[in-house]
Amino acid sequence: MLTLLYFILAISLLVVIHEYGHFWVARRCGVRVLRFSVGFGKPLWSFRDRHGTEFAIAPIPLGGFVSMLDEREAPVPEHLQQQAFNRKSPWARIAIASAGPLANFIFAILAYWALFVAGTSGLVPVVGQVKPDSVAQLAGIRSGDEIVAVQQHLTPTWEAVNWQLLNFIGEDADIQLTVTDADGLQRQVWLSVNRWLAGPEVPDPFAALGLEPRQLPIPAIIGEVMPGEAAERAGLQAGDRIVAVNNDPVVDWYDWVERIRPAAGEALAVELERAGKAVTLVLTPGSRTDEQGNHSGFIGAQVAVPEYPAGWVRTSHSGVLEGLQRGWQKTVDLTVFTLDSLWKMLLGDVSVKNLSGPITIAKVAGASAAGGLEAFVGFLALLSVSLAVLNLLPVPVLDGGHILFCAAEILRGKPLPERVQAVAVQVGMFLLLSLMLVAFYNDIGRL
Repeated sequence: MLTLLYFILAISLLVVIHEYGHFWVARRCGVRVLRFSVGFGKPLWSFRDRHGTEFAIAPIPLGGFVSMLDEREAPVPEHLQQQAFNRKSPWARIAIASAGPLANFIFAILAYWALFVAGTSGLVPVVGQVKPDSVAQLAGIRSGDEIVAVQQHLTPTWEAVNWQLLNFIGEDADIQLTVTDADGLQRQVWLSVNRWLAGPEVPDPFAALGLEPRQLPIPAIIGEVMPGEAAERAGLQAGDRIVAVNNDPVVDWYDWVERIRPAAGEALAVELERAGKAVTLVLTPGSRTDEQGNHSGFIGAQVAVPEYPAGWVRTSHSGVLEGLQRGWQKTVDLTVFTLDSLWKMLLGDVSVKNLSGPITIAKVAGASAAGGLEAFVGFLALLSVSLAVLNLLPVPVLDGGHILFCAAEILRGKPLPERVQAVAVQVGMFLLLSLMLVAFYNDIGRL
């Protein structure tokens, strides 16, 4: 229910922002707005303002729309014809069509600005393990190296490293990394990749290169026990320190997890320390299936996570003007990345399995909200950029298609023939529905 709630909140907020952009510019261009709807379907609630515009909330939270007076959709009284959308100049119509995506871009810039001014933090990108014979090892990356830059772009956190590496999906390239070793000596390394990450449904740049971020030593201490699960039935409690399983010592939490995963349905003798006393109990893990259909042991216990040492976390704060510049640059970078990814999908360099629909968006919305306000605002900004770029694609029925028709009208000196526009709209609907079906199919496959 929380996931659904955060999904509705995210989509509704971004739809209101997008449609308000259309609404605000339409009003200033002298176009009569008939309805401003958040969601689709029969309105659950509505009211009219003094201009006669109906503001409505509908039950299907997958979008929204602004309906304007238009002679192509219904007869318009003569005294209102000058307020019809179709009577406005092509430049005015371009401004109205562009205003929705522009509003989403502005929201993303302001959201990132707020995050940068408030301060952002992330883990310092220090390499933990390097897989033998991997791309990273062949390039000369060693455990303990800090990745300072990718292709001359500074990478203060692992998140920054990830975003820079994602730019190379589907490409043949020599990726330049600047790394600093434990002694502070800096050097350049090159990672040679071919059609990199073109196939995986969920690209993992670090795993593909054979890199593993430095991991915090986590002792095998239970932080929380889920009601009704195997851990509670066995008698495990928060604060228990796991000492051994079947007389084999447990080194840390990672070791504990590795003991549980292959032991679904198997009775395990668990030795633990509780309030300074030794306790032995029998634990029989249940079974859980992941998104790939793999089965593993599951007991329903969470780890007591210690705080990261000060040197592991890097925090940055920006001034008001610097934060605005960074918000602008972040939005531009995401826009370029989104367009580049779509182009690579068209060329077949990136799998269409990377497309996501409302189910995945809902899951990410819920997960980001659970990560706190910073994570949720960052997700909203990212989704806002995606919504803006999608709507600007030159596909009829989208804002970009309207802009394309208006541009053609400016070049020709007159509108495109109605038959041409009608066929183009049908093709656009087919393309959009096909895209939605692929996204839904991918979502269902990830369940």
